[in-house]
Amino acid sequence: MSSPLLLIEDTASLQMVYEAILRKAGFKVRCAATARDGMAKFRSFEPDVVLLDLMLPDRDGLELMAEMLDKKPGTRVIVITANGSINKAVEAMRGGAFEFLVKPFDEARLINVIENARAEVGVFDAAGDSFDETEGGFHGFIGSSNEMREIYRKINSISRSMATVFLSGESGTGKEICAVAVHETSSRAKGPFVPLNCGAIPSDLLESEVFGHLKGSFTGAIADKVGAAGAADGGTLFLDEICEMDLNLQTKLLRFLQTSTIQPVGSLIARKVNVRIICATNRDPYVEVQNGRFREDLFYRLHVVPIHLPPLRDRGEDVIEIARNMLRVFAAEEGRAFSHIEPEVVELFRKSPWPGNVRQLLNVLRNVVVLNDGESVTATMLPLEIMHLSEGGLSNSQPEYPSRVDETPDLGKLIGRPLAEIERLVIEATIARNGGSVSKASRVLDVSPSTLYRKREAWAKSRV
Repeated sequence: MSSPLLLIEDTASLQMVYEAILRKAGFKVRCAATARDGMAKFRSFEPDVVLLDLMLPDRDGLELMAEMLDKKPGTRVIVITANGSINKAVEAMRGGAFEFLVKPFDEARLINVIENARAEVGVFDAAGDSFDETEGGFHGFIGSSNEMREIYRKINSISRSMATVFLSGESGTGKEICAVAVHETSSRAKGPFVPLNCGAIPSDLLESEVFGHLKGSFTGAIADKVGAAGAADGGTLFLDEICEMDLNLQTKLLRFLQTSTIQPVGSLIARKVNVRIICATNRDPYVEVQNGRFREDLFYRLHVVPIHLPPLRDRGEDVIEIARNMLRVFAAEEGRAFSHIEPEVVELFRKSPWPGNVRQLLNVLRNVVVLNDGESVTATMLPLEIMHLSEGGLSNSQPEYPSRVDETPDLGKLIGRPLAEIERLVIEATIARNGGSVSKASRVLDVSPSTLYRKREAWAKSRV
């Protein structure tokens, strides 16, 4: 039988209301009005779930939470805060709180959060708190630089929490790998991981992709569809390129985060889901908020645990570590004998600014393995674009990338090539010149981001 909940709330009227709601829902509850009494009760019966008001008369709620988690790390602490103290709630999430509630909240929201917390009690302990670091790697990442070790540490520190994670970084830095790592180290590891690229889906179809639809709800809806949020029930929903989301849908996403309910297009009935949100962008989210393209209230609801993925050029020897590891992988997949990288190539890789980051490095290695054979990778095997970059086309110290391609390109390098290949070269060069940002490149080329995503996906498949 599960242990009672511990409710720590110093306002007597609110304590009575919360206790009545919880008992009506079938929960056993013990109450405390001070941090001292709360900690005494915590030591006495060691509850699995604690409902904690951060504003207590005798002690800071964050300090009390830290002491509880130190004594019993598996405790699910749900913090309560007022609108003016959102920053404290965010700090609590980063410190290991399971979820937070902002006053005033409704009865359904309270019960839903408690049920989610109770459902996950013990799941994390059964899964184990493993760092899983081997040869500098971590859950799909390769690299042992200090920058990456700090990211591994942060991922592990939020593994017990339901906190929303906001990933940022240039295109190709591994944001989806990071999202998967957060999922795999959490108590939701056995649940579904559902990725959705908001930039690759036309805006008029995005709501259906996220929340689902009923048959006949719009032209082309020939059958019921379970959206990504419904498919991720019990697991994690990864919203990539979140800054590409239409403002109207941002409003519905905010409501989803506040209520934990979804309403498919064409449905009059909403249903509860238990989903953790991870989102990512290669844009500067603060700039998007300032320019009115991203809702400020949604941003602060999502930006609970920020993780910034550093560009490959700032990760030191990780570029060589990744190259050597993935060369062996690609060689095995393609039936090649490659096992070594020549010193001149190693030095060239170190000096390259890698505007496309890890994704560009992997494409270069795949290109070499597919088109060549031998035991060592030599400079003559490398694609032309990487040679141009290393010759000074971009500088490691360059903080910004040009927003437009050169007005007078060298057409001599394009003449004689198939039109499809020219299109690929121009698109990839434009993306590289814009710091790996597909969104920026799409504006330069005057096409939608989804067009570029589809083309790049087709090219990636053709190389395999």
